Amino acid sequence: MKQLAEVRTLRVNRYMIIDDEPCKIMSITTSKPGKHGEAKARIEAIGIFDGQKKSVVHPVKHKVHVPIIDKRNAQILALMGDNVQLMDLDTYETFEMPIPDEFKGQLQPGSEISYLEALGRKKITRI
Repeated sequence: MKQLAEVRTLRVNRYMIIDDEPCKIMSITTSKPGKHGEAKARIEAIGIFDGQKKSVVHPVKHKVHVPIIDKRNAQILALMGDNVQLMDLDTYETFEMPIPDEFKGQLQPGSEISYLEALGRKKITRI
């Protein structure tokens, strides 16, 4: 899910959508308006799922999409090669997801992890 927000309401460490990818905002710089123009904001962000740096420039009154990020906890049920089977601790839903490189070898069945869900995709964030 996503919603609209004006560029001037965005803040560092919040999220926005750039090229259909939810991104965490790393920096925002604004320029002064010109004689006939309006102020513009340059936004530097990093994709949550792909890790790519992205940069956009928009007028401060421009509306952009902001993803609704759902932070949840899950229990590890089983390790299956490069995938992990998880059970959400609130809904008891079970699902599989790939293990990120930074967590390989650290996951144990029965332990809890934190993950986030945005635009129908999931990613492990903390052990």
